[in-house]
Amino acid sequence: MEKRAHFSGWTLPLLLIVPQMAITVIFFYLPASQAIWQSFLREDAFGLTSEFVGFENYSAVFEQPEYYRAMVTTVIFSTLVAFFSLAVALLFATQADKSLRGGHGFKTLLIWPYAVAPAIAGVLWMFMFHPTLGTLGRPLNLMGFNWNPMLDGKDAMILLVLSATWKHVSYNFLFFLAGLQAIPKSVIEAGAIDGAGPMRRFWTIIFPLLSPTTFFLLVVTIVYVFFETFGIIDAVTGGGPAGTTTTLVYKVYADGRSGGDLGLSAAQSVVLMVIVIALTAIQFRYVERKVQY
Repeated sequence: MEKRAHFSGWTLPLLLIVPQMAITVIFFYLPASQAIWQSFLREDAFGLTSEFVGFENYSAVFEQPEYYRAMVTTVIFSTLVAFFSLAVALLFATQADKSLRGGHGFKTLLIWPYAVAPAIAGVLWMFMFHPTLGTLGRPLNLMGFNWNPMLDGKDAMILLVLSATWKHVSYNFLFFLAGLQAIPKSVIEAGAIDGAGPMRRFWTIIFPLLSPTTFFLLVVTIVYVFFETFGIIDAVTGGGPAGTTTTLVYKVYADGRSGGDLGLSAAQSVVLMVIVIALTAIQFRYVERKVQY
């Protein structure tokens, strides 16, 4: 029988949620409201003087060909990272869920990358795949592959996808493993008794039961790609070469810090926030229908 906490009044429950509410208000609602207000202003590079310009910044955003290019880059980047990070994490989780010798060490090694900061992860992969000094990039060139992420946009995108996927696989792995361990073994054994092979048991029994976990991780991964990959992009490519790896979140930074246009940068951040909220709402509206709880 499920145990539930009972409170005699409202004082203690309110005190328990105050820290979380304070963090949410200070680090999300206040910056978001400030960005919305700032998007209607024209400011100098130092933010000392400002002028109300209405929707002029938003018009300027959608008049930039570079913005639509960054949008396409973001779609490609987010699709690849979401697919590979979920697929690889699910593969590792299914293997780690088996009774293997040294399984605990295997799980620990898979969790470690999640503790690495995004910028550090980007630097590590850049060191490995640097075209002239990298431990893997230099051998690729010696074997005849024309590998140069510093000059070739496709190579740069491949390197970003690899580093961002490696960084997020650990997070997805933890939840997939927890989901697999929560599935009753009797259900899987019943499928085996009925004559279903390993692959059929996975796709007809295990994967449908993992659909709530998969849906949750899909939403989290999309948010991760849109926002938390900034450090990786800045450390690996800096949005280059020639803007081929500039995503929406990196363009917000580039136009605000490097370009000095704080109002335009704020308008882009608001548009990005609306896009992410819309994508999340669409996922909950349509994708969640196929989730089996």
